[in-house]
Amino acid sequence: MAKLKEIVVEAELPSALARFWAAALDGYAVRPYDDAEIARLAALGFTPETDPVVMVDGPGPALCFQKRRPGIADRGRLHLDISARDAVAEIMRLQALGATLVRQHDERTTVMRDPEGNVFCIVQVDVSPP
Repeated sequence: MAKLKEIVVEAELPSALARFWAAALDGYAVRPYDDAEIARLAALGFTPETDPVVMVDGPGPALCFQKRRPGIADRGRLHLDISARDAVAEIMRLQALGATLVRQHDERTTVMRDPEGNVFCIVQVDVSPP
């Protein structure tokens, strides 16, 4: 069974929208940037202010604000990411419920549509031994 991992919102300026929602929601805050993450962003030509993916953590699901990419017809402004320990089995289970496979985005993320055509992602979680 899948679990809600995060709510993803596409934005023109993810950092500004993330700050807004962090301030608007009780107990939420923009995920802090450590030195390693700032260095990683710099190597890609970004700063925390221009980061194309900004996370907001709180008592409920994480919020992910990502840079809207023009020309992507199968993406809405909001979608759910759900995590699964066995993504293949979860994809099959969801297809049996009426979801359709759109594409494999990367090695860990699969894009699907619910029965009404709304896009969501299945994210494979790493299963670490105890």
